[in-house]
Parts: sequence; structure tokens; C-alpha cells
Amino acid sequence: LSTLLLCRLPLPPPPLSRPRSLLRPPYRSQICSSLCSPAFLPPNHAPRHVAPLLKRQQELQNLDGFEEEPPTHVPVLLQDVLEAFRGRKLGLFVDCTLGAGGHACAIVREHPEMETFVGLDVDPLAHTVASPNLQAAVDFRSTNSTTNSHLKVHLFRTNFRNIKCKLEQLELNLAQRGVDGILMDLGMSSMQLDAAERGFSLQKDGPADMRMDPLLNLKADDILNSWPEAEVARLLREYGEESRWRHFAQKIVEARLAGGIHSTSQLLEVIHNSISRKVSGRQGWKKSAIRIFQALRIAVNDELESLTEALSDAFTCLAPKGRLVVISFHSLEDRIVKQFFLKAIDEGHKYDQDSDQHLHIPGQTRYNNYRKRARGEGEGRKNIIEGNCAIILTKRPVVAGMDEIAINRKSRSAKLRVLEKK
Repeated sequence: LSTLLLCRLPLPPPPLSRPRSLLRPPYRSQICSSLCSPAFLPPNHAPRHVAPLLKRQQELQNLDGFEEEPPTHVPVLLQDVLEAFRGRKLGLFVDCTLGAGGHACAIVREHPEMETFVGLDVDPLAHTVASPNLQAAVDFRSTNSTTNSHLKVHLFRTNFRNIKCKLEQLELNLAQRGVDGILMDLGMSSMQLDAAERGFSLQKDGPADMRMDPLLNLKADDILNSWPEAEVARLLREYGEESRWRHFAQKIVEARLAGGIHSTSQLLEVIHNSISRKVSGRQGWKKSAIRIFQALRIAVNDELESLTEALSDAFTCLAPKGRLVVISFHSLEDRIVKQFFLKAIDEGHKYDQDSDQHLHIPGQTRYNNYRKRARGEGEGRKNIIEGNCAIILTKRPVVAGMDEIAINRKSRSAKLRVLEKK
């Protein structure tokens, strides 16, 4: 009976047949026409033998991972910067990295009691862009403010490591008055990345320059074509934190035999050809390119030494209850800022971090002297570290939210730290 029932069941429908044109691979002429077409299929939908060619063309055309910045400069973590200075009287304020003036204009409008504003930036283009923006903010302030205080604006084209020297030139009586607020935004502005002739962009071909100050003598071209291989390897290891630093240094030196590296496109080509596909993985060469560009930029502009000197002098210039706000964008900068804050809160940054003055007590370290506030005093107190000389208001750095990252992708790596002097 079961055999008879099975015989009466309907058979399954036959599989759908596909056209023969979809089964056979495309001709060579079809591949060439698809590559030349601006609207070709993405690699994950293309045939297996065509996908590598399409993916390579997309990398050369778009360099996915080096997103092009919007033409207008968007200040990073603006609301968090305003919140750090909100409710405080800023009679004297210093913006150590003026840039396009995005943070500065917002702070000027937010604080009508401000009497003196000092802006520092080594880039002449920054002063050209920021000056009219600041003037508009001052006019808005004078129109909408109920106070009669007149704002004095002083702009200096200098590195922020000279903050103490420039403030002393203004004869502001820092010994008695001090600075109420200082801001350092260590990131690069969009106007610097958009200028191909500056050599900062990985998308736009330009000379291997990378100077923030056009008056500097050292260029990235000099490092790439004249420095010894050991020195090139050292800066790739220390400033770029590149794991294949020795290999890239060797390839850069070898490129000198073929005429040297004098443009950003030539440098990208050397980096791309130096990594095999198996070693690099997905977008591996692009991440290495970002790290190598960072190392060259730091070496040309002496950024880390400038930051160390600027932090020390800025803390010295702060008035009691004055605040120092720093926005960093990579681990080297953030590490320097974090270590300086930990030193400054307890010893007034007067001792060397390698000193033996804390090692004579068993179990005592240089981090044991600061006093953490009790966790039961409030939820906001958990992020505060209090010492004898200052208070760290951001034990964990402030980072951008998803909404801000969607608007400004540059903010995804930003970290904000705040230090208040006692």
C-alpha cells in the first residue's frame, strides 16, 4: 500500500534553466568596456576573474578609507568644549590652535564678559580665514550683549610652544591675573587637507612638503630623499607606530635610485608596491600610508616636542580655577596629554617621571599621591581625579557621539581632556 501511495505522489518541478549567456564568462572586450565605464559593478557582484581588477580601480579612483573632508571646516566636539567653559568667567582666553576659528567664535559669543582674546597659529592661511570669522563674532557679541565690556583681540602667527612668551609681550600681568581658559585643538583643519600644494592629503597629488609653517626649512622631501635609513626607520617606528617600519624605510631608500620621492602620489605608490596582498590584507597598505604620513608630518613640524613645551607653559600661565582643554587625535598626542595631566595635578609638573623620589617607599608609585573623590558623592564625581595642584575633570576622555561622527567623520578619533588648576 505504501509503495502504491508513493508512486501516485507528484514529481518535483525541474530546476529553472539559466540562459547560456549568463553561464559563460564575458569576452575580453566586455571586460575592458566594463572597466572603462564609470558605472561598473562593485567587486562583490562582479565575476570572480573581474573582481580584483574592479577593486583595484576603485582603490585608485576613490582611495576608500581616505574620506574626503567637506569643504567647510566643522569644529570637533564643539558642544563639549563649550560645556567645559560654561558657567565660568573667562576674562582672558587663549586659543593655542586658532585654525579657522570655529571654537574661538563660539566661545566669544558664549562669554560676553570676555575682555581679552589671544589666538595663536603658525599657519598663515589660518589667520586669513579666522580673522573675518572672529570679527563677525565680535560684532555679534557687541550687538546682542548687555555688557559694555570691549573685547581686545590679539592674533599671533607663532607656534603654540611660545604661548608664555607672547602673553608676556602683551604685559597682561600674568603673575597676578593669569589666564582663565586655554584651548588646544591638535587636529588638522579641512583647509589644510584641501590644499594639495601643502602635501598633507592622501587623496590629492602634491609636493612632499607637510610644513605647517611655510618658513620652516625642513620638508618631508628632505627626509624621504636625504635622511639615513636608520633615521627614517626610527621616525616610522616612534612617530608612526608602524609595525613594518624597517621594511618601509628600506623601500623608501631604494626609491632614491629611481629618482627619489618628491610627491605624495609617488610616496603612496612606494607604500602600495612594498606590501604584498597576502601580508597587507584588506586595506592594509592604506593604514600603513596613514601612519607613514603621520610620522613624516610629526617629524617635519616637531609636533610632540612642541606639545610638551606648550602644555608646561600653558599650565604655568593658568589662573587659579583656570581650565586647560586639549583635544587630541592619535595615541601619541593623547599619551603625552594624559601623562602630563597626571604629573600636573600632584607635583605641579616639577619632577621628572623617571625620578626615584617615589621608589624609596615600598609599594609607592608616582600615581599614588593623587586623591580620588569618593564614589558616593555623585555620579559625575567618578570621572574626577583631584590632586594637590590641580583637578582632572575627565578621568576618561570625552569622545564624539554617533550623531557627530555621522556629520563629521574626522571627530571619530578625537579625545577631549580637561584640567583645572587649583
